[in-house]
Amino acid sequence: MNPSDILIIITIILAIIAGALYFLNKKSTRQMIKAQDFIEQNRTTVQIFIIDKKQEKPSPTNLPKAVYEQMPKSSKMRKSNLVRAKVGPQIVTLMCDKPVYEVLPVKKNVKVELAGMYIIGMVGLNLEDKKKKTWSEKMSASINKNVSKK
Repeated sequence: MNPSDILIIITIILAIIAGALYFLNKKSTRQMIKAQDFIEQNRTTVQIFIIDKKQEKPSPTNLPKAVYEQMPKSSKMRKSNLVRAKVGPQIVTLMCDKPVYEVLPVKKNVKVELAGMYIIGMVGLNLEDKKKKTWSEKMSASINKNVSKK
């Protein structure tokens, strides 16, 4: 085989991989838009009391059995942010994103936006202000604050 033949084969394989990744990305984007529309339609504001929050793998013991069976295999294998909370008279396990999980206070009443059993955000709280900042981000923020005062 000539080096040019090897180069042609590698180019064809890379083109096939790029095409497959393009179509997989297109499919996942459609699913993400569909999920976002579902979340927007089912959004409700509720006051809850947060009992506990953990990062652990979902299991039938910490989630309802019907929900656990409907989860994709990839979601069952990785850790997710689970929050045990009292919603009205019931104690339930809810899921949330990492930015929301980091600012949720334990043992407090909080007003949150729910979509099913998924916590979208907290009402009356800007998550950007509450996120953990690095030392350099804190310093630049304090410098900007001092400059704006003058």
